[in-house]
Amino acid sequence: MNDIALLINRLQLRAHPEGGYYRETYRDIHTVDFENLGKRNLSTCIYYLLTSNTFSAFHRIKQDEIWHFYLGNPIHLHLIDTNGEYKEFLVGSNILEKQTPQFIVPAGYWFAAHVKSDFALVGCSVSPGFDFLDFELAEREKLIRQFPEHKEIISRFTRLRSEHCYKK
Repeated sequence: MNDIALLINRLQLRAHPEGGYYRETYRDIHTVDFENLGKRNLSTCIYYLLTSNTFSAFHRIKQDEIWHFYLGNPIHLHLIDTNGEYKEFLVGSNILEKQTPQFIVPAGYWFAAHVKSDFALVGCSVSPGFDFLDFELAEREKLIRQFPEHKEIISRFTRLRSEHCYKK
């Protein structure tokens, strides 16, 4: 069994709609009313495993998401903010190589991720807690119309509608 299969097995991960593998590890039992959207748990956490043969497609959520690096190679995290500015960050353990072991994706930002070789294991924490009702997977053509200057990166990290694992 290779390292990736071992991690998937030991951590009991399953396929994630945006790409990669995940398992929720914590969901706070307390709730809060969240921006007139209804009750949300105060916080949630997941393990998230990304491999070099897939990517986390552009998506956004309505809460801040904190990424915590655990193991493997650095993740290239691609963000497009609400004003259309694009930036790339490295989430990893080698601080001397301008990687950060923890990164916050602000609420409402479009973001995607990939790892260039092998795999990366991270944790993601969301507060108020994650709910798929707050999750939006980017539609390639729609996002390109909104940010035509980022057509290349959007095309690279979105899937055609027929490839989507999760549909609303």
